[in-house]
Amino acid sequence: MHFQGSLLGADAPAPGPFNGIRRTELAHGAWVDLLPGWLSGADVVFERLLDGVPWRAERREMYERVVAVPRLLASYGAGAELPDPVLAQMRDALNAHYREELGEEFVSAGLCLYRDGEDSVAWHGDRFGRGRTDDTMVAIVSVGEPRALLLRPAGGGGPTLRHLLGHGDLLVMGGSCQRTWDHAVPKAARPVGPRISIQYRPRGVG
Repeated sequence: MHFQGSLLGADAPAPGPFNGIRRTELAHGAWVDLLPGWLSGADVVFERLLDGVPWRAERREMYERVVAVPRLLASYGAGAELPDPVLAQMRDALNAHYREELGEEFVSAGLCLYRDGEDSVAWHGDRFGRGRTDDTMVAIVSVGEPRALLLRPAGGGGPTLRHLLGHGDLLVMGGSCQRTWDHAVPKAARPVGPRISIQYRPRGVG
């Protein structure tokens, strides 16, 4: 894996303020918040997570056969020690900003390592547990090379939105987004370096 750092990548890792965050209202009561470069020192965090996280490969049954999941994974439930202190700092900052609107806190963290442009995730919503029935939020912080995250109404048939996320960008999907919209990280058409996605969720949302 070859990683191209940004010019600002050597800053001390820390989540920034929420000044300039932009909310886009979607159909069916869904919305998305976007704040580019929210995490300073994102390239440092990428290198630490790449080396320090016990990444695991998984296999899942799809279309009546077992296939390799095209990315590496790590997960940390409520109360688990996170693999880097800045992940806890980001969770605490997100909770301070969103707690009142969300009505609860982000408690779990899931990490995905997209090693190159061949790694991807298919269209889906986080509809396990309460995400299937309740409005909720999922916050994503991206470090490493930018990759496209696509959003479209569940089942297709509507506009597809594209956000290029990397180098400390924050995207939060809220309202009915997990129930009424799908998201995906498609394979890249051109060679691209590795990216790590850090996802924060409330209890019972997966």
